[in-house]
Amino acid sequence: DGMRAIAVGAVVVHHAFPSLFEGGFVGVDVFFVLSGYLISSIILAQLRKHKFSFVDFYARRVKRIFPALFLVLATTLALGWFWLTPTDYKALGKHVLAGSAFLSNFAFWQEAGYFDAASATKPLLHLWSLAIEEQFYVFWPLALFLVHRWQVNPLRFIFAVLLLSFAINMAIVKGNATAAFYNPLSRFWELMIGAMLAAMHTYQVGWKGLLRLPAADAPAPQAPASALRANLLSFTGLALLLIVFARIRPESSFPGAWALLPTVGTVLLLAAGPQAWLNRRVLASKPFVWIGLISYPLYLWHWPFLAFSNIQATDGAPAWQAQLGWVALAVALAWLTYVL
Repeated sequence: DGMRAIAVGAVVVHHAFPSLFEGGFVGVDVFFVLSGYLISSIILAQLRKHKFSFVDFYARRVKRIFPALFLVLATTLALGWFWLTPTDYKALGKHVLAGSAFLSNFAFWQEAGYFDAASATKPLLHLWSLAIEEQFYVFWPLALFLVHRWQVNPLRFIFAVLLLSFAINMAIVKGNATAAFYNPLSRFWELMIGAMLAAMHTYQVGWKGLLRLPAADAPAPQAPASALRANLLSFTGLALLLIVFARIRPESSFPGAWALLPTVGTVLLLAAGPQAWLNRRVLASKPFVWIGLISYPLYLWHWPFLAFSNIQATDGAPAWQAQLGWVALAVALAWLTYVL
Protein backbone atom coordinates (compact mmCIF):
# COMPACT_ATOMS: atom_id res chain seq x y z
CA ASP A 1 0.00 0.00 0.00
CA GLY A 2 2.90 2.37 0.64
CA MET A 3 4.17 1.71 -2.86
CA ARG A 4 0.67 2.29 -4.21
CA ALA A 5 0.70 5.66 -2.45
CA ILE A 6 3.89 6.64 -4.27
CA ALA A 7 2.43 5.52 -7.60
CA VAL A 8 -0.93 7.26 -7.35
CA GLY A 9 0.56 10.36 -5.72
CA ALA A 10 3.02 10.78 -8.59
CA VAL A 11 0.29 10.39 -11.22
CA VAL A 12 -2.18 12.76 -9.52
CA VAL A 13 0.40 15.51 -8.97
CA HIS A 14 1.60 15.17 -12.58
CA HIS A 15 -1.93 15.41 -13.94
CA ALA A 16 -2.84 18.37 -11.73
CA PHE A 17 0.42 20.29 -12.22
CA PRO A 18 2.14 18.83 -15.31
CA SER A 19 4.65 21.65 -15.65
CA LEU A 20 5.81 21.27 -12.04
CA PHE A 21 6.16 17.47 -11.98
CA GLU A 22 6.76 16.31 -15.52
CA GLY A 23 7.98 12.84 -14.59
CA GLY A 24 5.04 11.81 -12.45
CA PHE A 25 3.38 9.83 -15.22
CA VAL A 26 5.78 6.93 -14.55
CA GLY A 27 3.75 6.19 -11.43
CA VAL A 28 1.69 4.00 -13.76
CA ASP A 29 4.78 1.85 -14.32
CA VAL A 30 5.05 1.39 -10.56
CA PHE A 31 1.43 0.17 -10.59
CA PHE A 32 2.25 -2.33 -13.33
CA VAL A 33 5.05 -3.91 -11.29
CA LEU A 34 2.84 -4.06 -8.19
CA SER A 35 0.03 -5.72 -10.15
CA GLY A 36 2.36 -8.29 -11.65
CA TYR A 37 3.77 -9.06 -8.21
CA LEU A 38 0.46 -9.29 -6.32
CA ILE A 39 -1.52 -11.23 -8.91
CA SER A 40 1.30 -13.68 -9.60
CA SER A 41 1.83 -14.20 -5.86
CA ILE A 42 -1.83 -15.13 -5.43
CA ILE A 43 -1.95 -17.47 -8.44
CA LEU A 44 1.38 -19.22 -7.82
CA ALA A 45 0.69 -19.78 -4.12
CA GLN A 46 -2.74 -21.27 -4.84
CA LEU A 47 -1.42 -23.43 -7.67
CA ARG A 48 1.30 -24.79 -5.42
CA LYS A 49 -1.36 -25.75 -2.84
CA HIS A 50 -3.66 -27.12 -5.58
CA LYS A 51 -6.34 -24.63 -4.54
CA PHE A 52 -6.48 -22.33 -7.55
CA SER A 53 -9.93 -21.60 -9.01
CA PHE A 54 -10.54 -19.55 -12.15
CA VAL A 55 -14.05 -18.69 -10.93
CA ASP A 56 -12.79 -17.45 -7.58
CA PHE A 57 -9.96 -15.49 -9.18
CA TYR A 58 -12.15 -13.62 -11.65
CA ALA A 59 -14.94 -13.12 -9.10
CA ARG A 60 -12.47 -11.33 -6.83
CA ARG A 61 -11.20 -9.16 -9.68
CA VAL A 62 -14.76 -8.22 -10.70
CA LYS A 63 -15.74 -7.32 -7.11
CA ARG A 64 -12.66 -5.15 -6.70
CA ILE A 65 -12.68 -3.40 -10.08
CA PHE A 66 -16.18 -3.10 -11.53
CA PRO A 67 -18.28 -1.28 -8.88
CA ALA A 68 -15.95 1.70 -8.56
CA LEU A 69 -15.30 1.79 -12.30
CA PHE A 70 -18.96 1.87 -13.27
CA LEU A 71 -19.69 4.52 -10.64
CA VAL A 72 -17.01 6.78 -12.12
CA LEU A 73 -18.15 6.08 -15.70
CA ALA A 74 -21.75 6.97 -14.81
CA THR A 75 -20.67 10.17 -13.02
CA THR A 76 -18.48 11.19 -15.96
CA LEU A 77 -21.37 10.69 -18.37
CA ALA A 78 -23.64 12.80 -16.16
CA LEU A 79 -21.14 15.65 -15.89
CA GLY A 80 -20.32 15.44 -19.57
CA TRP A 81 -23.98 16.07 -20.43
CA PHE A 82 -23.63 19.57 -19.00
CA TRP A 83 -19.99 20.38 -19.77
CA LEU A 84 -19.26 18.87 -23.18
CA THR A 85 -20.28 19.81 -26.71
CA PRO A 86 -22.39 17.23 -28.58
CA THR A 87 -19.36 16.14 -30.59
CA ASP A 88 -17.23 15.69 -27.49
CA TYR A 89 -20.07 13.93 -25.67
CA LYS A 90 -20.34 11.47 -28.55
CA ALA A 91 -16.61 10.79 -28.21
CA LEU A 92 -17.08 10.33 -24.45
CA GLY A 93 -19.72 7.68 -25.17
CA LYS A 94 -17.20 5.82 -27.29
CA HIS A 95 -14.62 6.06 -24.51
CA VAL A 96 -17.13 4.80 -21.91
CA LEU A 97 -17.80 1.77 -24.09
CA ALA A 98 -14.07 1.14 -24.51
CA GLY A 99 -13.50 1.59 -20.77
CA SER A 100 -16.30 -0.86 -19.93
CA ALA A 101 -14.76 -3.47 -22.23
CA PHE A 102 -11.18 -2.72 -21.06
CA LEU A 103 -10.10 -1.68 -24.52
CA SER A 104 -9.27 1.96 -23.75
CA ASN A 105 -5.61 1.56 -24.67
CA PHE A 106 -6.56 0.54 -28.21
CA ALA A 107 -9.17 3.31 -28.50
CA PHE A 108 -6.74 6.07 -27.48
CA TRP A 109 -3.92 4.51 -29.48
CA GLN A 110 -5.96 5.14 -32.62
CA GLU A 111 -6.74 8.75 -31.70
CA ALA A 112 -3.58 10.49 -30.49
CA GLY A 113 -0.61 10.28 -28.18
CA TYR A 114 -0.87 10.41 -24.41
CA PHE A 115 0.94 13.75 -24.27
CA ASP A 116 -0.82 15.49 -27.17
CA ALA A 117 -2.66 18.70 -26.31
CA ALA A 118 -6.05 17.10 -27.00
CA SER A 119 -5.39 14.37 -24.43
CA ALA A 120 -5.82 16.84 -21.55
CA THR A 121 -9.52 17.18 -22.41
CA LYS A 122 -10.37 13.46 -22.59
CA PRO A 123 -12.05 12.59 -19.26
CA LEU A 124 -11.39 8.85 -19.51
CA LEU A 125 -7.88 8.86 -20.95
CA HIS A 126 -6.45 7.36 -17.76
CA LEU A 127 -8.34 4.10 -18.26
CA TRP A 128 -5.73 2.98 -20.81
CA SER A 129 -3.57 1.57 -17.99
CA LEU A 130 -6.48 -0.24 -16.37
CA ALA A 131 -7.22 -1.83 -19.74
CA ILE A 132 -3.67 -3.17 -20.01
CA GLU A 133 -3.89 -4.65 -16.52
CA GLU A 134 -7.21 -6.30 -17.34
CA GLN A 135 -5.81 -7.73 -20.57
CA PHE A 136 -2.99 -9.15 -18.46
CA TYR A 137 -5.53 -10.68 -16.05
CA VAL A 138 -7.25 -12.44 -18.95
CA PHE A 139 -4.30 -14.50 -20.16
CA TRP A 140 -1.97 -14.71 -17.15
CA PRO A 141 -3.96 -17.09 -14.89
CA LEU A 142 -4.36 -19.56 -17.77
CA ALA A 143 -0.68 -19.25 -18.68
CA LEU A 144 0.49 -19.99 -15.14
CA PHE A 145 -2.07 -22.79 -14.81
CA LEU A 146 -0.65 -24.49 -17.92
CA VAL A 147 2.91 -23.92 -16.72
CA HIS A 148 1.98 -25.65 -13.46
CA ARG A 149 0.08 -28.45 -15.22
CA TRP A 150 2.96 -29.17 -17.62
CA GLN A 151 5.54 -28.87 -14.81
CA VAL A 152 7.48 -26.08 -16.53
CA ASN A 153 9.81 -23.97 -14.41
CA PRO A 154 7.70 -20.83 -13.81
CA LEU A 155 10.75 -18.60 -13.35
CA ARG A 156 12.06 -19.58 -16.78
CA PHE A 157 8.66 -18.99 -18.36
CA ILE A 158 8.21 -15.58 -16.71
CA PHE A 159 11.76 -14.55 -17.64
CA ALA A 160 11.19 -15.58 -21.27
CA VAL A 161 7.95 -13.54 -21.48
CA LEU A 162 9.75 -10.61 -19.84
CA LEU A 163 12.59 -10.65 -22.39
CA LEU A 164 10.23 -11.03 -25.36
CA SER A 165 7.98 -8.16 -24.25
CA PHE A 166 10.97 -5.90 -23.51
CA ALA A 167 12.39 -6.65 -26.95
CA ILE A 168 9.04 -5.67 -28.52
CA ASN A 169 9.09 -2.46 -26.48
CA MET A 170 12.58 -1.52 -27.67
CA ALA A 171 11.77 -2.41 -31.28
CA ILE A 172 8.62 -0.27 -31.38
CA VAL A 173 9.43 2.76 -29.23
CA LYS A 174 11.90 4.53 -31.52
CA GLY A 175 9.69 4.36 -34.57
CA ASN A 176 6.31 4.82 -32.91
CA ALA A 177 6.37 5.90 -29.25
CA THR A 178 2.55 6.10 -29.12
CA ALA A 179 2.24 2.46 -30.17
CA ALA A 180 4.81 1.38 -27.58
CA PHE A 181 2.99 3.39 -24.92
CA TYR A 182 -0.43 1.78 -25.46
CA ASN A 183 0.49 -1.66 -26.83
CA PRO A 184 0.02 -4.35 -24.16
CA LEU A 185 2.75 -6.49 -25.74
CA SER A 186 5.30 -3.73 -25.17
CA ARG A 187 4.08 -3.19 -21.59
CA PHE A 188 3.71 -6.73 -20.22
CA TRP A 189 7.42 -6.92 -19.34
CA GLU A 190 6.79 -4.38 -16.58
CA LEU A 191 4.24 -6.70 -14.99
CA MET A 192 6.64 -9.61 -15.56
CA ILE A 193 9.30 -7.93 -13.41
CA GLY A 194 6.85 -8.06 -10.53
CA ALA A 195 5.83 -11.60 -11.44
CA MET A 196 9.48 -12.69 -11.38
CA LEU A 197 9.87 -11.47 -7.81
CA ALA A 198 6.58 -13.16 -6.88
CA ALA A 199 7.86 -16.49 -8.19
CA MET A 200 11.11 -16.10 -6.26
CA HIS A 201 9.18 -15.40 -3.06
CA THR A 202 6.68 -18.21 -3.63
CA TYR A 203 9.39 -20.83 -4.22
CA GLN A 204 11.86 -19.13 -1.83
CA VAL A 205 14.66 -19.05 -4.37
CA GLY A 206 16.88 -16.44 -5.97
CA TRP A 207 18.16 -16.30 -9.52
CA LYS A 208 19.32 -19.91 -9.16
CA GLY A 209 15.66 -20.82 -9.46
CA LEU A 210 16.02 -20.28 -13.21
CA LEU A 211 18.18 -23.40 -13.27
CA ARG A 212 16.21 -25.59 -10.90
CA LEU A 213 13.42 -25.22 -8.36
CA PRO A 214 13.58 -26.98 -4.99
CA ALA A 215 11.45 -30.07 -4.52
CA ALA A 216 7.96 -29.43 -3.21
CA ASP A 217 8.76 -31.21 0.06
CA ALA A 218 12.22 -29.64 0.49
CA PRO A 219 12.66 -27.66 3.73
CA ALA A 220 12.56 -23.91 3.26
CA PRO A 221 15.96 -22.22 3.45
CA GLN A 222 16.47 -20.43 6.74
CA ALA A 223 19.05 -17.82 5.73
CA PRO A 224 19.06 -14.95 8.23
CA ALA A 225 17.67 -11.73 6.85
CA SER A 226 20.24 -8.97 6.48
CA ALA A 227 19.15 -5.48 7.49
CA LEU A 228 22.12 -4.02 5.62
CA ARG A 229 21.13 -5.77 2.40
CA ALA A 230 17.47 -4.77 2.85
CA ASN A 231 18.39 -1.12 3.38
CA LEU A 232 20.71 -1.18 0.38
CA LEU A 233 17.93 -2.56 -1.82
CA SER A 234 15.30 -0.10 -0.58
CA PHE A 235 17.42 3.04 -0.85
CA THR A 236 18.70 1.98 -4.28
CA GLY A 237 15.11 1.45 -5.38
CA LEU A 238 14.08 4.85 -4.03
CA ALA A 239 17.05 6.49 -5.76
CA LEU A 240 16.02 5.00 -9.12
CA LEU A 241 12.47 6.30 -8.66
CA LEU A 242 13.69 9.77 -7.73
CA ILE A 243 16.03 9.87 -10.73
CA VAL A 244 13.30 9.01 -13.21
CA PHE A 245 10.81 11.40 -11.57
CA ALA A 246 13.35 14.20 -11.89
CA ARG A 247 14.79 13.43 -15.31
CA ILE A 248 12.01 11.98 -17.48
CA ARG A 249 10.01 14.30 -19.70
CA PRO A 250 6.85 13.76 -21.75
CA GLU A 251 8.92 14.17 -24.91
CA SER A 252 11.30 11.37 -23.86
CA SER A 253 11.20 8.11 -25.82
CA PHE A 254 8.99 6.18 -23.42
CA PRO A 255 8.61 3.43 -22.30
CA GLY A 256 11.83 2.24 -23.97
CA ALA A 257 14.87 1.81 -21.72
CA TRP A 258 13.68 4.71 -19.53
CA ALA A 259 11.00 2.44 -18.04
CA LEU A 260 13.71 0.24 -16.51
CA LEU A 261 14.33 2.87 -13.82
CA PRO A 262 10.85 2.94 -12.21
CA THR A 263 10.22 -0.78 -12.69
CA VAL A 264 13.55 -1.97 -11.31
CA GLY A 265 13.32 0.63 -8.54
CA THR A 266 9.90 -0.69 -7.56
CA VAL A 267 10.96 -4.32 -7.50
CA LEU A 268 14.01 -3.47 -5.38
CA LEU A 269 11.76 -1.75 -2.82
CA LEU A 270 9.46 -4.78 -2.80
CA ALA A 271 12.38 -7.18 -2.46
CA ALA A 272 13.78 -5.24 0.49
CA GLY A 273 10.84 -6.28 2.67
CA PRO A 274 10.07 -5.13 6.21
CA GLN A 275 13.71 -5.35 7.32
CA ALA A 276 14.44 -2.10 5.46
CA TRP A 277 14.07 1.07 7.53
CA LEU A 278 12.47 2.97 4.63
CA ASN A 279 9.85 0.28 4.12
CA ARG A 280 9.09 -0.20 7.79
CA ARG A 281 9.06 3.44 8.90
CA VAL A 282 7.90 5.34 5.81
CA LEU A 283 6.06 3.09 3.33
CA ALA A 284 4.28 1.20 6.11
CA SER A 285 3.32 4.38 7.97
CA LYS A 286 -0.38 5.13 8.42
CA PRO A 287 -0.55 8.08 5.96
CA PHE A 288 1.11 6.09 3.17
CA VAL A 289 -1.00 3.00 3.82
CA TRP A 290 -4.19 5.08 3.89
CA ILE A 291 -3.42 6.63 0.51
CA GLY A 292 -2.52 3.19 -0.82
CA LEU A 293 -5.84 1.77 0.31
CA ILE A 294 -7.78 4.39 -1.66
CA SER A 295 -5.33 4.42 -4.59
CA TYR A 296 -7.58 2.59 -7.05
CA PRO A 297 -10.69 4.80 -6.63
CA LEU A 298 -8.44 7.88 -6.39
CA TYR A 299 -6.88 6.97 -9.74
CA LEU A 300 -10.36 6.57 -11.22
CA TRP A 301 -11.82 9.81 -9.83
CA HIS A 302 -9.03 12.34 -10.22
CA TRP A 303 -8.58 12.54 -13.98
CA PRO A 304 -12.20 13.14 -15.13
CA PHE A 305 -12.38 16.17 -12.81
CA LEU A 306 -9.04 17.54 -14.00
CA ALA A 307 -10.00 16.96 -17.64
CA PHE A 308 -13.27 18.87 -17.19
CA SER A 309 -11.25 21.61 -15.50
CA ASN A 310 -8.97 21.75 -18.55
CA ILE A 311 -12.01 21.92 -20.83
CA GLN A 312 -13.52 24.83 -18.93
CA ALA A 313 -10.29 26.83 -18.68
CA THR A 314 -10.72 29.76 -21.06
CA ASP A 315 -7.24 31.26 -20.82
CA GLY A 316 -4.90 28.29 -20.98
CA ALA A 317 -4.13 26.19 -17.90
CA PRO A 318 -6.64 26.12 -15.02
CA ALA A 319 -5.82 28.04 -11.85
CA TRP A 320 -3.81 26.09 -9.30
CA GLN A 321 -6.52 26.69 -6.69
CA ALA A 322 -9.07 24.97 -8.93
CA GLN A 323 -6.74 22.03 -9.49
CA LEU A 324 -6.19 21.62 -5.75
CA GLY A 325 -9.92 21.73 -5.20
CA TRP A 326 -10.58 19.00 -7.75
CA VAL A 327 -7.84 16.82 -6.26
CA ALA A 328 -9.32 17.29 -2.77
CA LEU A 329 -12.75 16.29 -4.09
CA ALA A 330 -11.23 13.23 -5.77
CA VAL A 331 -9.58 12.19 -2.50
CA ALA A 332 -12.86 12.58 -0.60
CA LEU A 333 -14.81 10.58 -3.18
CA ALA A 334 -12.06 7.94 -3.31
CA TRP A 335 -12.33 7.48 0.46
CA LEU A 336 -16.12 7.22 0.28
CA THR A 337 -15.88 4.77 -2.62
CA TYR A 338 -13.45 2.61 -0.66
CA VAL A 339 -15.53 2.68 2.54
CA LEU A 340 -18.91 2.14 0.89
